Amino acid sequence: MQATEASDRVMYWGTGRRKSAVARVRLVPGSGQMTVNGKPGDLYLQFNTAFLSLAKAPLETLGLENEYDVLVNAHGGGVSGQADAIRLGVARALCQLDPDNRKPLKTEGYLTRDPRAKERKKYGLHKARKAPQYSKR
Repeated sequence: MQATEASDRVMYWGTGRRKSAVARVRLVPGSGQMTVNGKPGDLYLQFNTAFLSLAKAPLETLGLENEYDVLVNAHGGGVSGQADAIRLGVARALCQLDPDNRKPLKTEGYLTRDPRAKERKKYGLHKARKAPQYSKR
């Protein structure tokens, strides 16, 4: 999570994780476009308004949705997990942009990493907790 300056363009980095999804997010001064894995954000997030608003929520909280372009490399998990990972990455990048942004983002819960992940399968069971059918005779 470092700010880098390449040829007069300031970039702010943030990494977000959710379930098995990882999103590396760059914030670049621009017009509010979102690009995920080289595709427009609305196309990648399947034009789902819930996923789009989730990913852009930290920017909307601070009123910066039209001031920064969001460039994302996302992999792992599904679209829902990646949208959550993007949200965390954007929030962390915004904290790097200005430390004063931390308080409003923290109160909204955008800086909290959701620790829930799939439970591992145990031997002798079909899934993590599903046991074979019991036979009395």
